Amino acid sequence: MPKSYKRMNLIRRFRILIKGKVQGVGFRPTVYRYAKELNLTGFVCNTGNGVLIEVEGEKNKIALFLNKIKKKPPQKSEIKDIEIKRIEVKKDDDFKIIKSKEEGKEVEISPDIATCKKCLKEVFNPQDRRYLFPFINCTDCGPRFTIIKKIPYDRKNTTMNEFIMCDECKYEYQDIFSRRFHAQPNCCFTCGPEVRLINSDGKELAKGVESIKKTAKFIEDGKIVAIKGIGGYHIACNAENKKSVEILRERKKRYDKPFALMARNVEIIKKYCFLNKEEEKVVKSWQTPIVLLRKKNKLLPYQIAPENNYFGFFLPYTPIHHLIFHFGGNLNVLIMTSGNFSEEPIIYEDEIAFKRLKDICDYFLTHNRKIYINCDDSVLRIFNKNIYFIRRSRGFVPEPIEIPYNSKNIILAAGADLKNTFAFVKNNKVILSQHIGDLENQISIESYKKSINLFKNILEIEPEIIVYDMHPNYFSSRIVKELFPKAERIEVQHHHSHILSCMADNFCKNEKVIGVAFDGTGYGIDGNIWGGEFLICDYKDFERVAHLKYMPLQGGEISIKEVWRIGVIYLYKIFGDSFLNLDIDFVKKIDIEKWEIIKKAVDNNINVYLNSSIGRLFDAVSAILNIRHKISYEGQAAIELEMKIKEEKKKSPYNYKVKKENNVYIIEPEMVINGIIDDLKNKKRMDVISYRFHITVSEIIKDICKILRDERNINKVALSGGVFQNIFLLNDTLRKLKREKFKVLIHRKVPTNDGGISLGQATYMGGRGSEWDLF
Repeated sequence: MPKSYKRMNLIRRFRILIKGKVQGVGFRPTVYRYAKELNLTGFVCNTGNGVLIEVEGEKNKIALFLNKIKKKPPQKSEIKDIEIKRIEVKKDDDFKIIKSKEEGKEVEISPDIATCKKCLKEVFNPQDRRYLFPFINCTDCGPRFTIIKKIPYDRKNTTMNEFIMCDECKYEYQDIFSRRFHAQPNCCFTCGPEVRLINSDGKELAKGVESIKKTAKFIEDGKIVAIKGIGGYHIACNAENKKSVEILRERKKRYDKPFALMARNVEIIKKYCFLNKEEEKVVKSWQTPIVLLRKKNKLLPYQIAPENNYFGFFLPYTPIHHLIFHFGGNLNVLIMTSGNFSEEPIIYEDEIAFKRLKDICDYFLTHNRKIYINCDDSVLRIFNKNIYFIRRSRGFVPEPIEIPYNSKNIILAAGADLKNTFAFVKNNKVILSQHIGDLENQISIESYKKSINLFKNILEIEPEIIVYDMHPNYFSSRIVKELFPKAERIEVQHHHSHILSCMADNFCKNEKVIGVAFDGTGYGIDGNIWGGEFLICDYKDFERVAHLKYMPLQGGEISIKEVWRIGVIYLYKIFGDSFLNLDIDFVKKIDIEKWEIIKKAVDNNINVYLNSSIGRLFDAVSAILNIRHKISYEGQAAIELEMKIKEEKKKSPYNYKVKKENNVYIIEPEMVINGIIDDLKNKKRMDVISYRFHITVSEIIKDICKILRDERNINKVALSGGVFQNIFLLNDTLRKLKREKFKVLIHRKVPTNDGGISLGQATYMGGRGSEWDLF
């Protein structure tokens, strides 16, 4: 035999560390199978850093082994890095899965995964021992993030530690050829959790499968049921039953905000909505988010999504969901709205659910598998064939976002007070939290604190730096200061955070961009309310170079909810007292007594805040057009204004004026409002006026960006802020900027609204540039 052949096949041993999303996705069993197929020895285990392998055998077989891992890893895994080091041969007799090693914490935790096809096949197979089992799972699906207490991801570190596997489940768990080989939540009827149905008085009506049968029947009969899922409680009713929908709205005191819909299958969604191939792919994905889809007809009750052209649809993602549709033969679409009150976190603890939802729900379908941390459903839409987040949560959290710089410090970004998420930075990764909600009540604040501590413990880190919004009254800022009093404190301006978030979302290096930050409210460095901002900025600093003209906002929060007040002040500032003589419906409906009080306050600067917010301009126009005088959920006036649009491509934008003061461009909206009033006087259709207003805003963005490019020689534009959830405005702005040869950045990995603020805060380099390394 040639010597070269002998050398090639000498026995070697390698230590391999695989990092990424590699725990809770069947990685160890896959590694085990590949090693056994090639007659290799050694071991595999979970560590805090990822999956650790020591493999021994012939060099060429080890090469094949590594190639199989790279080319055919578990379906739900994601390999980010592989470290390989040759070590001393140990002459093992076998390849084993060994107990996890408690080492440093750099592992990526898997999100919760929708029930896989193989499990569904078993759950509906009468010959299978898990026939109709409500907690079926395997290495390819089931709860992950919401049951984990700490890593490594082992059963003892999850809420499943209370359930001891029976002999059959244990055999599967240890069987290399089983799909449940080392599936941590593995269980069955004998050893797993149990569902039960109780009424609003706390009386138990049924247990086990019978409780799901009764639940389906109750929903078919028009009842409202709270259903415990993976990340919290949903409130469900039959979406095709108009009376049930109306009762739910009344009980929940949620009169207008659209409800999410869960369909039996994709074909049912296609009955009610248009669905392109990209939308269908995301709807059917293992993340199963709520996807906003354009309505096809009026077959479902108007009350589900009033004054809205879209439904938010998703598919069943837990065995319980599938079983409800199975037993509810007449159920095709369920309202499946979060079990909470407006903008609070989804309720996930049983006692709190019974206490707070008993006046809404007739029954509760619950179970005894504890949820360790709440996690609401993700909401998104498809824009230009890619995901565009409204809310990033279940199915996507806690997957990290890689950034183009390496932080030498552990950073905690507090996020905003509305649509809150927080974020930790470790090395070149930002780990965003699930959607927390608005930090305006004790429930949200406690959820915020618990979630921060969970992430801190899972990642085994202590923040050295806390970054937060410069708003002096933000709860998020106050809380992180209390939690981490020894950490260095850095504040960052709200709209700068928005643009940094968009830059980081696009893996943008530290360069100057034109940032367009349009939203409703953000605290400015001059103490006023900003929201119509053009910034020249990078990760370290920003310069405010243009903004919407300041207008008075009287009364603060009440004006944001009663948007007619904003509309009437716009008219007063433009037309003076003579606006009351305008022959338009809005003016005819004004409460003159209330207006006199507001006018006096504005004239005397009493409880008046100056604001440059585009979001408030949208509110004013919606009110002036008589679309919405008061809102019951955030952004409602602007959303309903957008929904009026029917594209009229021959129509032109309204005129507007820009003036320069102290090297800052001021966008004056008076001519825009004048144009709208003229159209109203001339009895122009509402859809035409809304269309013209929207294309005016996009025209302003394009024109200001052109001016700034000429002055600053910057060709990259980042669009961020809640106003860019307006898909018509986003599309028209993108089209115009690209036509002018701008490079345009929009969000893809985090929401453009305040849910993405924490990513921007996390990547802020102001005051500590030396703490970051460029790759």
